Amino acid sequence: MDLTASADAVIVAQTAPSTAALSLRRVAIDTYRENVAYLHRDCAIYRAEGFQALSKIEVRANGRRILASLNVVDDHSIVGCHELGLSEDAFSQLDVQDGHTASVAQAEAPASIEALRRKLAGERLSRDEFRAIVQDIADRRYSKIELTAFVVATNRDELDREEVYFLTEAMVASGRRLDWHEHLVVDKHCIGGIPGNRTSMLVVPILAAHGLLCPKTSSRAITSPAGTADTMEVLAKVELPFEQLADIVREHRGCLAWGGSANLSPADDVLISVERPLAMDSAGQMVASILSKKIAAGSTHLVLDIPIGPSAKVRSMPEAQRLRRLFEYVAGRMHLSLDVVITDGRQPIGNGIGPVLEARDVMRVLENDPEAPNDLRQKSLRLAGRLIECNPDIRGGDGFAIARDILDSGRALSKMRAIIAAQGQNPFDHHSPQLGALSFDICAQSSGVVTGIDNHQIARVARLAGAPKVIGAGVDLFHKLGETVNAGEALYRVYAGYPSDLEFARQACLKHSGYTLGDSSELPHVFVEF
Repeated sequence: MDLTASADAVIVAQTAPSTAALSLRRVAIDTYRENVAYLHRDCAIYRAEGFQALSKIEVRANGRRILASLNVVDDHSIVGCHELGLSEDAFSQLDVQDGHTASVAQAEAPASIEALRRKLAGERLSRDEFRAIVQDIADRRYSKIELTAFVVATNRDELDREEVYFLTEAMVASGRRLDWHEHLVVDKHCIGGIPGNRTSMLVVPILAAHGLLCPKTSSRAITSPAGTADTMEVLAKVELPFEQLADIVREHRGCLAWGGSANLSPADDVLISVERPLAMDSAGQMVASILSKKIAAGSTHLVLDIPIGPSAKVRSMPEAQRLRRLFEYVAGRMHLSLDVVITDGRQPIGNGIGPVLEARDVMRVLENDPEAPNDLRQKSLRLAGRLIECNPDIRGGDGFAIARDILDSGRALSKMRAIIAAQGQNPFDHHSPQLGALSFDICAQSSGVVTGIDNHQIARVARLAGAPKVIGAGVDLFHKLGETVNAGEALYRVYAGYPSDLEFARQACLKHSGYTLGDSSELPHVFVEF
């Protein structure tokens, strides 16, 4: 496997002379994808260099350098006058111990800042300008304010389709790119917005058991109650050294891991740190984020799931078709074979929403448990079947039956167990999962047919209950669209780990349960491909 490297764009050999020496101190603060440095206000170097709070500084130690945003403190218990504090993420990049000597200097302004200003003014940028911006983002030369400006400037319809291609190409080039030396490397991705949609955790073992190479690197939750990596972490370790992941993929034909450790499209991980609190996910940013990760991971064939529904990210067929055409344009320019499928996004997939509940559903499907959610099983089989049909030796239409045989025979379960063991099994009993100790039920106020389930509200309730940070928190659905319920019957149960989270979730449910009851004739119809 070849690795095209720009992984060490920020960590380089020390060549510049030190401007000042300080003793490094690890400050136990998680600043989430942002390097933060701490200097005491009475530090002689702080005064002499003319540093200002929130300015960028360059830190050199151990033959490496990082760029960090400066915070100025007045508390000697955080850093002393002869110390330089670094946040958890920044400290780990230097690979040193407390007390190691470091030098600091003013950091030069990012070379691409003028291009950013032009984009803020609404101008169209060139390929080289996008490359410069994205590389500076990957090198963490941008402050959170500058990152936010870029995200806002490229939001909604601010990028034309060629600019989306330039952005995608630049994001691939900013990190490692894998080559598995195989003609067929498959992957599956959903654009999100549907709670409980853990099809990847079923598709990967089915494909791997069939012999297809499927190196699945997934993200953690951005605005959802759980991402694939969050749910897989209930079962196994997901933050693994890249070399170990590569060995697992070669031996087992697949993996289910967090993508951050592989340094694939690292600029995307930095941008997500801004997109998450802003809850921004424009079409251009979405396409660049998804395709850059898949192409960097060495995928040759991708099945992309676009769910549509009244409370999904995409709410109409014309909107879905516009998004499909943008994905297909960029994928074609990047030489990635793409199969877009438009699916039913009217309600959550599966019964559980939240890491432990979703892991329970996945294992029930793999074990062919009678209580397994059928919608999760059927959707996973159809997606797996489409990817199996990427093999030219498989006749179109045969993929579903092949996938179903792999699942029914137990081969997918065996493969999943092998992948879990290889990644490092976590203790989990899906027959009696450790759910949040606190719970309450939301019951129907009247009798009727379930005619609507608000994906956004159900996801919001699960997050307020603590998911995904509290892995046992979330929502367990008892009824789906088209089912009849009686007044007083429980629609779903909310689990939480802490009283405050439970109360936040309860108040949200009192305002809007997320369920609509009515007559069967009021059920929403959606035109989907399967």
